[in-house]
Formats: sequence, C-alpha cells, structure tokens
Amino acid sequence: MDLESKLRVVLRDVEEVVTVEELRSLLERGGGRGYIGFEPSGLFHVGWLIWAYKFKELVDVGVDMVLLAATWHAWINDKLGGDVELIRAAAQHVIDVLNALGLEGRFRVVYADELVGNPGYWATLIKVAKNSSLARVRRALTIMGRKADEVEADFSKFIYPLMQVTDIYELDVDVALGGIDQRKAHMLARDVAEKLGRKKVIAVHTPLLPSLHGVTKMEVRSLPKDEFAAEIKMSKSKPESAIFLTDSDEDIRMKIAKAYCPPREVEGNPVLGIAKHIIFRGGEAEFRVERPEKFGGPVTYWRYEELEKDYVEGKLHPADLKAAVADYLVRRVIGPLRSYVIRPERTELLRKIGASVTR
Repeated sequence: MDLESKLRVVLRDVEEVVTVEELRSLLERGGGRGYIGFEPSGLFHVGWLIWAYKFKELVDVGVDMVLLAATWHAWINDKLGGDVELIRAAAQHVIDVLNALGLEGRFRVVYADELVGNPGYWATLIKVAKNSSLARVRRALTIMGRKADEVEADFSKFIYPLMQVTDIYELDVDVALGGIDQRKAHMLARDVAEKLGRKKVIAVHTPLLPSLHGVTKMEVRSLPKDEFAAEIKMSKSKPESAIFLTDSDEDIRMKIAKAYCPPREVEGNPVLGIAKHIIFRGGEAEFRVERPEKFGGPVTYWRYEELEKDYVEGKLHPADLKAAVADYLVRRVIGPLRSYVIRPERTELLRKIGASVTR
C-alpha cells in the first residue's frame, strides 16, 4: 500500500485528524506507535465498532497499536461497581471482539493498573498537573461522560483527564485514537507537550453513534461538536438505547424497529448513523432494501450518499430503512462476531457484566 492509499484509509469516516500533515509524515516514516484507551465498563455495543474498525485500519497501514485497558480509570469513574474482577473481564470481552475482527496477535494490550506502576508515571502526572489550569481540567471532564457539577464530591475524578494525558506520554505514542468525545484530553496532551518538551500526539477522532432514542434535549444542539456527540451517544448504562454484540437477533430487530428515525431527518438519526458508519464505513457496500412493489419495490444502494439522498427526499420510508439495517446487522455484522465473542466459557461472566453496569 503506497503512502496516499494509507492516508485515505486512515482519513475515511473520521470526524477529524489533528493534524493531517503530521499523520502523513508519520506514515511516510513507517507508521510509528498508536493507542486507544477504553474503560472496561460493560458489554461491547455497535457504536464501539467504529473505533474498533479504525483501530484495525491503523494496524493495517503499519501503525504499532496498543490497546490500553483503562482499569484504574473505570474504577475512578465508578464503573461496574468498582469490581476489579468484572472490570478485568470486561477488558477481555473487548479484546475478544478485536480478535474476532482479525486482529489476534497484531496488537499489544496494556492494563492501566500495570502502567501506573511505572516508576515515572506519577512524576509525569504531577508535571502535567503543574502545566494545566483547573478550568482546563474541569472542561475536560466531559471525556469521562461527566459534567463538573457531578464530580464535586469526588476529587479523584479531576485526576482522570490528567491520567489520560499521562498515559499518552508514558506509552510514548505518536497517535491517539478515540471518539470525538475524547477531543479535550487529546488537545490538552498536545498543548502540555509543548510546555514539557515532548512530542505532540496526532489525534484521530472517530464519530459517535447516536443513542437509539435520538436527540431528546433541544438545548444540547448548541453544544460544541465533541460535547454534543457525547450527550447523544449510545450508552451501555441504558441497554435499550444501544445494540450489543450479545443481543439476540430478535432483540436487535426489536430495538431498531423502536429506534428514533424521523422521516427525512439526518442529524441525530441513529438508524442512518448505523448505515453510514457501520454498513458503508469503507465507502461502498451492497445494501438491499426489501419493500413491496406498490412502495417502489426492492432497491439496492452501493454508496451511503445515495441512501441519504433518497431518505431526505422521502423516497425511502423509515420502516423500510429500519428493517434493512436490522437485517444487515444480524446477517453481516453482529452474527459473524457473536459466535467468537459469546463462547460457552464466557457466557456467565458476560451476563454478570451486563447486569452490573452502573452508568
């Protein structure tokens, strides 16, 4: 794969890259090292497939990727009731999904409880803190799905953004991958790097899938892009708002059938979001919509833009779109992964994880 081809692969279906020029230079030099940090906090839902696909693409173009299982971060953020065994099991669940996507043996896993044991970790964190204002850290709390007024009684949560920046430095990565909701932490890492004489990490931000409930608060539409996406994204703590890889075919079809999908509307539409970022993520796909002849008959879309155009013009009914998206997820996306992810020895543990999700 030549340089331009590699760049196209990384840039497709991302919200932003900071900066593209730095990324081009890195790929030209061979790819460097990248990472994504995730909280082991519940079951894997389809929204996470967006970053998982991008993680695989980064590996494919030559980036040496690290998966940071942010176990301490999950503990700070009160995930899974602070049960360390369940947090570790949830981390393994994510590793299983990445392996099922064809990544087995192609990436490195680091656990945060091991990383924080490095001799220089806490000294680096103090340096990050000394070069960050309280106001900046407070604004960055949205990376953990929190608002400032939610954390006043628990100061440990203010350490979370500082830990995320420190993780980047201690892992010595060139690329930080994450959803657009992680933007504030990555920008803090870039800004502090200048003050500490460290290299600036390249930030690759992926879109977030909206909750199946859609946009319920009109006031969130005025938020910055990263905060807006964080407010309306799928959430593991609201099982009815997300589609999990552990869901049955029947559950998937039922959830999609009930999903927010207003006629002709694109923004905040989770069903179109799945079509765009999961089904058509590579640019082209064979997406067939079955419908009676009196409603136009069956139609096959090869590009997302064609699908969106028909939907906005009212040529494609929400019910027909929902049925086709559900069928594609069942047959082409979740079905092939499920047999690997839900192995007999994992079933009971996955049930416990799902039952223990707190937020």
